[in-house]
Amino acid sequence: MTTIVVLFNLKAGANRETYEQWARDVDIPNVRRLDGVGGFEVLRSEGLLGGSPDVPYAYVELIQVDDMDRFMSAVGTETMQEVAAQFREFTDDATFMVTESIE
Repeated sequence: MTTIVVLFNLKAGANRETYEQWARDVDIPNVRRLDGVGGFEVLRSEGLLGGSPDVPYAYVELIQVDDMDRFMSAVGTETMQEVAAQFREFTDDATFMVTESIE
């Protein structure tokens, strides 16, 4: 299975509570409904193992993709382009990594 791992921080001045409410109300339900998606989580970083609160990324998204062709078609829709534009309003330099399980 393919998992897209998205690493990002919020832009300077972006409000954490506002972003997280938007993620719960808009991002998560829309991505979970996409054709080709098997699961989606948005995670807030709390710190590094060992106790340091300094993390390189404040948020991680995990998008489990069952069918990449269907997923790519689905993210091209007008609705998802609007969601992506809203995401970019909150985030600073998101990194999208396409990964595959080694098992």
